[in-house]
Amino acid sequence: MKTISSQRQMLLALSAAFMITAAGCSNTPVAEEPAVQNETPAPTPEPTPEPTPTPPAEQFAAPLTGLGLPAALKLRPLMFMVENSPRARPQSGLDQADIVYEVLAEGEITRFLAVYQSRTVDTIGPVRSIRPYFVQLGEELDAVMVHAGWSQEAMNILKSHKLDHFDQVYGDDKYYWRDKSRKAPHNLYSSVPKIREAVTDRKKREDWVPMQLTFAPADAVPVGAPAAKVGIPYIAGYDVAYEYDAASGNYKRFMEGKPHEDRVTGKQLTATSLLIAYTDHRITDKVGRRDVDIYGPGKGLLIYRGVAQEVTWENKDGAIRAYKDGKEAGFLPGQTWVQIVPNNTKVTLE
Repeated sequence: MKTISSQRQMLLALSAAFMITAAGCSNTPVAEEPAVQNETPAPTPEPTPEPTPTPPAEQFAAPLTGLGLPAALKLRPLMFMVENSPRARPQSGLDQADIVYEVLAEGEITRFLAVYQSRTVDTIGPVRSIRPYFVQLGEELDAVMVHAGWSQEAMNILKSHKLDHFDQVYGDDKYYWRDKSRKAPHNLYSSVPKIREAVTDRKKREDWVPMQLTFAPADAVPVGAPAAKVGIPYIAGYDVAYEYDAASGNYKRFMEGKPHEDRVTGKQLTATSLLIAYTDHRITDKVGRRDVDIYGPGKGLLIYRGVAQEVTWENKDGAIRAYKDGKEAGFLPGQTWVQIVPNNTKVTLE
């Protein structure tokens, strides 16, 4: 009996072992942990740059300079009488004028007529008295004239022709000021804003039908005599010279061999174009006052880019213009200086 029991126990043990082994060999899959994937993060989108606004095209040209403007400009020109005695130098504001006329006054000295239409200038002067031929230049241009005093003939024209003008000596002092660092009468100044204010206050006409000067292309190559240096002889203390600066394309201005500078900026005065206008000058009294023909026609020299061209000139359609071979010869865009000189003046060119 004992032997049978032992055999039975052995069979039971073998059966249990078999079941355990079978369970261990089961094909049931074991779940695995998902693999961690190192994903590359998506790049941060860069902001789209705003387009740079295109500046407005300069579709218009300033009538008296030919330089580009974003809009048409129809304000009346202002013409300032500016002194040129040694005690008045350096002057203020000539560097920003559209056109500057230099003409002999009495005593063989010169005086400037500075025209402002396209720029706002805060200091102009010293302001001095007006003469008849300056009045005529202003009348032709339909400009408002700015002065301090007058010759009787000049006032006769201003009154009889009913021309708009502001005279510091009689009634318009509020639109001028004195610079105490200088001695009178070489210390009187005004400005474009002051005179625009005067025009409004006195109910003068503000708008202007622009007369358009003719301008040569900016890259024009003139043909004529070499003119890297230009000399204009006056009496001692007033000799004028210009020297061409190829880097800027302008002529630098000198008086008595020294740079002619602006008092406000300290910079030397320059001109893009020069017009030498030869004309009749006649002494009218013992003081040396003159009658100057500003209408023409007459002979002249148009000078820019280091070259002088022989031309004729004539005051036509509001301004002194140059003509060559029967056609108007344009200035270069920029500031123009018109030197009105007696017919016998010996201008030198180098």
